[in-house]
Amino acid sequence: MLRSRPQHMTAGLLMAAAGSIAFSGKAIIVKLAYRYGVDAVTLLMFRMLFALPLFVLMAWWAGRGKGPIAVRDWWGILGLGFCGYYLASFLDFWGLEYISASLERLILYLNPTIVLVLGWLLYGRQISRRQGVGMLISYAGVLLVFGHEAAMDGQNAWLGAGLVMGSAISYALYLSYSGQLVQRLGSLRLAGWATSVACVLCIGQFLWLRPLQAADVATPVLWLSVLNATACTAVPVLLVMMAIERIGSSLTAQTGMIGPMSTLLMGVVILGEPFNVWIVGGTVLVLSGVFWVTRAPKI
Repeated sequence: MLRSRPQHMTAGLLMAAAGSIAFSGKAIIVKLAYRYGVDAVTLLMFRMLFALPLFVLMAWWAGRGKGPIAVRDWWGILGLGFCGYYLASFLDFWGLEYISASLERLILYLNPTIVLVLGWLLYGRQISRRQGVGMLISYAGVLLVFGHEAAMDGQNAWLGAGLVMGSAISYALYLSYSGQLVQRLGSLRLAGWATSVACVLCIGQFLWLRPLQAADVATPVLWLSVLNATACTAVPVLLVMMAIERIGSSLTAQTGMIGPMSTLLMGVVILGEPFNVWIVGGTVLVLSGVFWVTRAPKI
């Protein structure tokens, strides 16, 4: 037993790190696909089309041996699927048309601070001084990187950053309202059905906004979408859930800080994005601030 615990911890840390890196690779794949002239609506449709069977299977697997889902919970799943996965994904994909993958990942990594603010606005939860300082540090880091991109890209940077921030807020709303449903259904079952709802919405959005001919895309876009749906969507969800079972949510979240760094490195190596003092400085500030927020003691 004494030997198995370190192995258990090591496996959990490796799963958390792999899941975070895989999640972060989504932005890189999206940016690569945009080089073939595809738009956000079409690209998101392909990602969700290929991911839908995986999420339905995930929801079915997590629900084995459990009772049927109540009608009121189905309404909750619909709402959370729209807000947390459909809207958040669409705004994120759209924003990536205008900003770098590094800035996108830094904005999304502000999520714990947004949840903190929503908890204050919605439930009256207090924000400690330490948490407030951590939030200021995090947002200063994003502003540092954003200011550098805005100086070069102007309005595109403003539009892209605004869309991705909208994505982060949408997902934070999902986290803020999902607590009771998670307790009743379980995190994996809820995530499976909520993402399945989002998949249907994304496919329906494409059918409503685009002609069927728009699905005739370059072959690399299809393969990139398959990779996005599996390695950067379904697989990371499972890895993170298994990591939480082994090392807990707090340590899993802290290990997830490797995500922005991996996006930065992949952006430089794969996409040829710039690597400069602005990006490095902003990344350090964001990671430091979020770490301080998540480690802050309750008051």
